[in-house]
Amino acid sequence: MTPPRATPEERERLLADFARLCEIESPSGRERAMADAVGAVLLDLGLEVEEDGSSEETGSDAGNLLARLPGPDGARTILLCAHLDTVPLDAPVEVVRDNGVFRNRHEAILGADNKAAVATILAAARRFVRESPPLGVELLFTTSEELALRGAKAFDLGRLRSEFGFVFDHASPVGGLIVAAPTYYRLEACFRGTACHAGLRPEAGRNAIFAASRAIAAMRLGRLDEETTANVGRIEGGTAANVVAERCLVELEARSLDEAKAGGTVAAMVDACSEAATDAECDVETSVERMFQGYRLSRGAAPVVVAAGALQALGIEPVYRQTGSASDANAFVAGGLTVLNVANGTERNHQPDESVTAEALETMLDVTLGIVARSAA
Repeated sequence: MTPPRATPEERERLLADFARLCEIESPSGRERAMADAVGAVLLDLGLEVEEDGSSEETGSDAGNLLARLPGPDGARTILLCAHLDTVPLDAPVEVVRDNGVFRNRHEAILGADNKAAVATILAAARRFVRESPPLGVELLFTTSEELALRGAKAFDLGRLRSEFGFVFDHASPVGGLIVAAPTYYRLEACFRGTACHAGLRPEAGRNAIFAASRAIAAMRLGRLDEETTANVGRIEGGTAANVVAERCLVELEARSLDEAKAGGTVAAMVDACSEAATDAECDVETSVERMFQGYRLSRGAAPVVVAAGALQALGIEPVYRQTGSASDANAFVAGGLTVLNVANGTERNHQPDESVTAEALETMLDVTLGIVARSAA
């Protein structure tokens, strides 16, 4: 099969759209302007756009967007997905292109995560409106992905006709296929002690910060093994230097590609909190929430075979990866739909030096076109 490739005009339109979308601020919870911009493109293409009511659940000012490109009678349908939101911005986005690399002029994220994928999917949609796709294609743009996949988790998968699907949301070189992603637990521990004057009667106090520090010191943190990590991400407590701290809040996480290891790690963290509180004569309340479930896909899974074939046809060797991060694929796989996360060539997502090359964007458009073509085979 000769792989489909984007025309020069499609490539230039893709790059212009990418820059325009990056400059639309859309941090999680405030995706309205981005949803309107994407919806306008889809409507201009003559597609019907459905926005769900997930905003009530996610807290966003917009819902997930769904559009469909019909295929021939009897053909299967597949899903292409990207998310509309970004992590918070420390400065406005002013896109600059220097020697083929897109960056933000300011010290802040670019928003290539995940607007590179949004722009690529829209470019593919333009092609398939002009030239009917060989199968049905559903286009889903989710909200609040950066907030533990809230939009995808709130989306009703029963609305889809797709047999399998693809998200394009991993900041690694083009060619990466993410076949394993972790289960993730969030732990919050609130230590309570007794306040008193730190200079006059310290022995009468019970220091909650001290208890929390003892708990953290007893934990295994960082990379525990090749599948498992644990982290303390936030600590807050006390009122003043001259007051024995009555309260201390600690936020932690544990994640692993192995479900049992993830659960065991967070359980050990809870035990460390309980023991430290007892030793310091404090109380502690802990709450644990599984934010998303991990998954593994075999190399024989339909979307993996399709994506690998599309890459190989372009002369790109597939690289089968496992990751410590999550994507909307976690939510969809947990809901029963087999979805593959495909690396999109972006770099240093969530960082002020985030970037992506024009070559990566153009290549991902060819990969996306190839995925659609091979999904029909």
